[in-house]
Amino acid sequence: MTTLSSPAQGLDGAAITGGLYTDVTEFARHTPWLNGPAETYSSLGMGVFVIFGLMVWWRARHQGNAVMAAVLATPFAVVIAYVANSGIKNIFQEPRPCRALPHDFLIEACPPVDDYAFPSNHTTVAFAFAVALLVVSRWIGSIALLAAAVMGASRVYVGAHYPHDVAVGALVGTAVALLVVLAARLLAVSLVRRLRTGALAPLLTAPGAVTGRPARAR
Repeated sequence: MTTLSSPAQGLDGAAITGGLYTDVTEFARHTPWLNGPAETYSSLGMGVFVIFGLMVWWRARHQGNAVMAAVLATPFAVVIAYVANSGIKNIFQEPRPCRALPHDFLIEACPPVDDYAFPSNHTTVAFAFAVALLVVSRWIGSIALLAAAVMGASRVYVGAHYPHDVAVGALVGTAVALLVVLAARLLAVSLVRRLRTGALAPLLTAPGAVTGRPARAR
């Protein structure tokens, strides 16, 4: 796909991992059978993480207050990671690879000029979700982490991001999720204890569950 728009001035992503990006998009050119599934997952795959989150919340209703505090902190971690990542985007203003390398194979439509590439929002949000869930549940979090890695790879495959956009997005999402969720486990236990005895009790505690002691993540 080509574009007549001039690239915005900013980080030169093509000079960092442009060659690897071209290798991946050439692989996409030669695997047309994978183009549709990759584009669908790249666009709609965030719904998978919401399902994982609901699964962890359902399990946490039987577990301790610290575990539920981490679960309730997960949406906040995701939003904070997204906001932080958007701020980084506005600082570096890296043009999308479809503008710097307009002749490379492209599956996803080229975004507007002011929709910057570095770091990848999709990857940041996916890893924030996955790492937050990993703190609570090892097996669900591990599956979510694999799904987050596939999300990052799909963003390069469809031509939306350079590999370094995805790598840094993963780091941002991981760092923010760890900070927010671990802080919640330390600081929000008493709040969760009060919520579990109030009007929100049916959403936070399963009937007959003993939640006084934090359960170990599984």
